[in-house]
Amino acid sequence: MPLQSPVSDHRSVWHTLSESEALQTLSVTANTGLSGEEVSRRLEQYGRNSLPASKRRGPWLRLALQLHNPLIYVLLVAGAVTFALKDYVDAGVIAGVVLINALIGFIQEGKAEKALNAVRAMLASRATVLREGERHEIDAALLVPGDIVLLESGVRVPADLRLVRVKNLRVNEAALTGESMPVDKGTEPVGSDASIGDRTCMAYSGTVVSFGQAHGLVVSTGQLSEIGRIGTLVGEVQTLVTPLTRRLDQFARQITLFILAAGLITFLFGYFVREMPMLDIFLAVVGLTVAAIPEGLPAIVTIVLAIGTRTMARKNAIVRRLPAVETLGSVTVICSDKTGTLTKNEMTAVRVMLPNHTLDVTGAGYAPEGGFHCDGVPVEAAQDEALQDLARCALLCNDAQLKHDAAKGWQLVGDPTEGALLTLAHKAGLDPIETATSTPRIDEIPFESEHRFMATLHHDHAGHAFVLLKGAPEHVLGLCVQDASDPLRNGTAWEARMEDAARVGQRVLALARCDMRAGTTALSMADITRRFTLLGLVGLIDPPREEAIAAVAECQRAGVRVKMITGDHVVTAAAIGRQLGLSADHALTGETVESLDDQSLQRVALETDVFARASPEHKLRLVAALQAQGELVAMTGDGVNDAPALKAADIGVAMGHKGTDAAREAADLVLTDDNFATIARAVREGRVVFDNIKKSLLFILPTSGGEAGVILLAVFAGVPLPVTAGQILWVNMITAVTLSLALAFEPAEPGVMRRSPRKPSEPLITRILGVRIAYVSLLMIAVTFAVFEWEIARGSSLEVARTAAVNMLVLGELVYLFNVRHFTASAFTRDILTGNKIALWMCALLIAFQLLLTYAPPMQQVFQTAALDAASWLVILTLGLVKFLAVEVEKFVLRRLHVRSM
Repeated sequence: MPLQSPVSDHRSVWHTLSESEALQTLSVTANTGLSGEEVSRRLEQYGRNSLPASKRRGPWLRLALQLHNPLIYVLLVAGAVTFALKDYVDAGVIAGVVLINALIGFIQEGKAEKALNAVRAMLASRATVLREGERHEIDAALLVPGDIVLLESGVRVPADLRLVRVKNLRVNEAALTGESMPVDKGTEPVGSDASIGDRTCMAYSGTVVSFGQAHGLVVSTGQLSEIGRIGTLVGEVQTLVTPLTRRLDQFARQITLFILAAGLITFLFGYFVREMPMLDIFLAVVGLTVAAIPEGLPAIVTIVLAIGTRTMARKNAIVRRLPAVETLGSVTVICSDKTGTLTKNEMTAVRVMLPNHTLDVTGAGYAPEGGFHCDGVPVEAAQDEALQDLARCALLCNDAQLKHDAAKGWQLVGDPTEGALLTLAHKAGLDPIETATSTPRIDEIPFESEHRFMATLHHDHAGHAFVLLKGAPEHVLGLCVQDASDPLRNGTAWEARMEDAARVGQRVLALARCDMRAGTTALSMADITRRFTLLGLVGLIDPPREEAIAAVAECQRAGVRVKMITGDHVVTAAAIGRQLGLSADHALTGETVESLDDQSLQRVALETDVFARASPEHKLRLVAALQAQGELVAMTGDGVNDAPALKAADIGVAMGHKGTDAAREAADLVLTDDNFATIARAVREGRVVFDNIKKSLLFILPTSGGEAGVILLAVFAGVPLPVTAGQILWVNMITAVTLSLALAFEPAEPGVMRRSPRKPSEPLITRILGVRIAYVSLLMIAVTFAVFEWEIARGSSLEVARTAAVNMLVLGELVYLFNVRHFTASAFTRDILTGNKIALWMCALLIAFQLLLTYAPPMQQVFQTAALDAASWLVILTLGLVKFLAVEVEKFVLRRLHVRSM
């Protein structure tokens, strides 16, 4: 029959077909595989088992596009003006700012291509196949639909496979589905509506075999595999602009229009109304433009972000895109993956159900730290005989190993479930080497999916032999005739305890023991009959990190909603969600998400905190639904299945330690400690960064407004300009590299994590911020004109009057620095001199520069300044103090109106 496209016709139904139907569909037999000729034909038809290389823009185009930004246009105009004025130093500074911004964007460009490369790296490089009846090890890129692939423990699955033969196969699918436990695999088909995590007859490309062996039929390769589909999703997702970028772009357009309008009006008024000479009014408009353009703002914003980046790096958060520092401070919703993010992705025994009592187990992960409690009262493990018997069984009927590394901590070698039992034995005080030596293993029956238990035979050097058994409770209970104290006439009580554990998301294992005849040296299935003594049950779960619980609470106090989106089962997800403090009573599954239209999904996305069995498409839809509601979304994750949503979110946060390369490359922020608590610290730092950016705006814009206002007033009043364009450039440059820079080091405002997040639609210049800018601009204009007119009135030369005006501008900015260090709180606080020592050093540096400008002959010649006498300085200092107090009065009024932020 003609070969059908395995992806287009069967991709969604391979798990519903039997082994024979799947083999027949692809015209292949399980024992021989494909012929060499057929492989060549299919390779030509379906292509290589690799992801296509992404199209990349050339480096020159990428660099040129970095200049396509309104704020950059304003900077280029400022640079052209300063160059025309032959102020080559300032022109060089502005050109440097443009170049730095362009280089940052250039380096960060191509995140999608990097993410695709990382997804491509998830594909296995080699594969063992059966072709023409012989085993061959080949390049995995040469696999084709219809190949028979041989799997064994530790190998990465090289393509999407329909399993046709299985022996005790368990596959770790955490990177693809978020499922924390290795999944038992079989060959039986499942329903057509089964999610990826429930397709037990399939093994997907990029997952890892943790145990067992299998033969699998290749059904999808390369871009048509599940990982390839995720890579396609990553490539299709458009990178969103950050709130800061969006706000700065909007502000740049607004200020550009304002400057053009003000310059045109000033030129027309001066030329036609005041009848000023063309050159004079043109120079005045140039001075106005130079004064109004905050050319230092991009540099200051970049510096503030860079300082925030350095601070966050010290706190285990590596920033991959500079604006992401601020974005975290703006988020309103954090969508977090469960496994490895909110939890450690380390199975832990949290409950021990013994015949006469139940113990809670503290501690998380494989570190043997923690203890046992009964009804909240600590229990001495060594004195509890029933616990010791169960722990000994957990230790001996076990193939896992725990190793301690000074750098990486406790590491598991083996199955996660067995690792949890081994850790439990450690907590109970048992020594693995001593216990194994005193009761060595003679024989064993390994775990198999058919009987779902493991049994080991031991002796005690005194001739006594015994069998230890662990496995699924429904199987083990059927083999038990008693527990440690009473005959096991019925398992109703035990079943009720099992159900209680399952309701809180725990996986339950049963442990049992029976004595054998002295001298027994072999163990067979015939020995596993109904004669065991039930030692107890153990409830296991991948528990939430303790610090994650506190971090979720802190985020909620800060007005940030936390939502858990995981590929795990809904019962487990809901249980973990409740422990984290999330609303988990109405947890939704990916199947429900898929059935909802966009409008319905937007509603439930806001109302629901826990989403289970979610695929990459579901995560993308949830992020889009929240964004459609006006939310600013951060997405965290560590698997390749998280990569599309990480890129689509306003900010993607990946785990650096256990996360995949695909997740890291798609993210804006990487957590080196894989700890959700680090996100809470990063949110706080993001808010501090944005506060400092706003403080920089509060400082730069009134000074620019004051300088521009002085020129405007002079033109409209028909008086000489109090400052020249060159002097304004000096003020802008010298204050930008001193006072503005000092604000980048401001500590956090009190209560920064107790206020609600900013609305994503909130403009960069809020109404209150605009009022402060206008008020301080007017004060700057008033004191500058007052000094200038006072000098002219007492007969000083124009050079002296302008020098006094320039120094008044600078002193006005210097005292305003101490006003603006707090939005509305009084400047007269204990930290006025100690809170930001950088500010004091910058003030001293600024004063030194101004003295050089005023008294150094070379500076006098370049900037047309003259020496000032004591009377001039007294007036300047007095007006500076008046201005400082006037701003403090305005802040007092805002405090009375209960305004705490701007």
